[in-house]
Amino acid sequence: MDKAGYLLIGLVYFLTLNFQFSYGFYLPGVAPHEYTNKDKVIIKAVKMTSIKTAHMPYDYYYLPFCEPKGKKEYKPENLGEVLRGDRIVNTAFELRMNDNIECANLCGSSTKPITVSKGDAKKFIKLIKQSYSVHMIVDNLPVATKLMTQDGKIQYEHGFKLGIMSNKVAYLHNHIRFNIKIHPNKEGTAYRIVGFEAIPRSYALNQIKNDKEGKCKLPEKGASISGQSIQKDGSTKLMFTYSVYWEKEETIEWASRWDTYLRMSDVQIHWFSIVNSLVIVLVLSGALAMILIRTLRRDIANYNKDDVEETMEETGWKLVHGDVFRPPPHPRLLASCVGAGVQIFYMFLVTITFAMFGMLSPARRGALMNAAIVMFVLMGTIAGYTSGRLFKTLKGQEWKKSAFLTATLYPGIVFGTCFILNFFLWGQQSTGAVPFTTMLALLLLWFGISTPLVYLGSYFGYRKQPYEHPVRTNQIPRQVPEQVWYMHPIICTLIAGVLPFGAFFIELFFILTAIWENQFYYLFGFLFLVFLILVISCSEITIALTYFQLCAENYHWWWRSFFMSGGCSIYVFAYCIFYYVAKLDIIDFVPTLLYFGYTMLMILTFYLLTGTIGFFSTYWFIRRIYGAVKID
Repeated sequence: MDKAGYLLIGLVYFLTLNFQFSYGFYLPGVAPHEYTNKDKVIIKAVKMTSIKTAHMPYDYYYLPFCEPKGKKEYKPENLGEVLRGDRIVNTAFELRMNDNIECANLCGSSTKPITVSKGDAKKFIKLIKQSYSVHMIVDNLPVATKLMTQDGKIQYEHGFKLGIMSNKVAYLHNHIRFNIKIHPNKEGTAYRIVGFEAIPRSYALNQIKNDKEGKCKLPEKGASISGQSIQKDGSTKLMFTYSVYWEKEETIEWASRWDTYLRMSDVQIHWFSIVNSLVIVLVLSGALAMILIRTLRRDIANYNKDDVEETMEETGWKLVHGDVFRPPPHPRLLASCVGAGVQIFYMFLVTITFAMFGMLSPARRGALMNAAIVMFVLMGTIAGYTSGRLFKTLKGQEWKKSAFLTATLYPGIVFGTCFILNFFLWGQQSTGAVPFTTMLALLLLWFGISTPLVYLGSYFGYRKQPYEHPVRTNQIPRQVPEQVWYMHPIICTLIAGVLPFGAFFIELFFILTAIWENQFYYLFGFLFLVFLILVISCSEITIALTYFQLCAENYHWWWRSFFMSGGCSIYVFAYCIFYYVAKLDIIDFVPTLLYFGYTMLMILTFYLLTGTIGFFSTYWFIRRIYGAVKID
């Protein structure tokens, strides 16, 4: 096994240990809150989402739920929370620590029910049909619903269902039982909340009785129960009730209370993914080592022989030494694409490193998205420097235009796409629609911070000396001979994308599940390792195909290396289509538009990232091999 193999195995061991410890890791300042008996405990609503609508979120009070006695108070949110569609607001639930409630009226009663109008009834029916779930938090811990699998294992589903459909009739879950787990301190005088479960139920208006004091009573066990249906063509009379039960939990510590949400039942599949990726990389590394290194050594040895007769007629990749560094067409666009790819690369690397060490815990809502946006903005200097120096190397003029294209190409596509999708979200009254003030803040980050940093980097990059090339470029370009069919750019791009995609497609499944099926993704140790494997596989396959291209006397490698390495995104897009058809149940037009709109942005990001990786690895390879031969 070569050194790269031992290094990857060592990384597997280190990252596995790291992510095991990261479950209980919390940043300083995120301190637990201790409650004593009868202390007030506040339940807040976050939003309502459904996997059938591509997580098009709605505010909790989009539906006529019971409002708190005072006024609705929305929590100030960070940028990440706003972009996620979170709207954290107080609710009418009244809880006291260690005070069990068998049944309490939230609003309405059996004698004085509340009336849901025909218009609001249509909203209820619409969201129940689309399998919407309600998301709440208590002490910053999200609510979950306990489910039992067919093999007897316990799983948790985030949130609780708004209602169910039965025989084409919508039944509303108008009674919620909260089971809250608490961990006592050593003295037993104070408690920390370590679990938050909900059991939703539907009771018809005549099923729950109210006594003279106004307290409610649930149906007896074993009694026949009819649910609270929502009328299609008229108003509906109903009441909302809830129960609260406190459970002392000695085994769950506060620091590990998120394990219920972060624990993955498919860790073995992750290990299979890592082993699969390692095998692919090791096989690819071995093949390249055998083919490229031995072949290159033989070629370089032959080219450097002093025997003039043997070197009179040059063949293979040395034949194009006078054209291999000839600037490609559209150098400004190439420099801008590479600059955007570098910006994405460092943004992803820094963000995933922080997340891997537990600094972007899901307990800090929106922290991951906040970190990604801030890192992308701050990496503008590196993007500008890289694109500026590359643009000068390619004999480009007017560096300011190149800097402007670098600063606006990728962010402009992302912002323009999201702006268009935002109109559809506004039309649906979804909280996923970004407010106008948030758009202004994003524009300020873009043009007020990121763009000046790109210009600053481009200024210094363009002033630096160009990248050194070991050979001179001829004045007259050489004619490229006719290429065999399998060296066609499209064929090479499809070939180059297979191995990198095979190295990480299993991890891609978990990422898509986290995005579209309302799951927490927190195995960043695995993701970091898969990212390293992706970088190695993209680099190696692009170098190999570029070498074969040069041997065929085709020196047009600049754009081609970018396209070939980015070919992995073609398979990612195909997999996203498969995931949409096979795993999701999205029917409506707007959710479908959202899915494919955001998917295309993800594909563009991935394309620029992998294309840049392949470009720089090929550039390094070509400079090395042409610097190792004697050129007259």
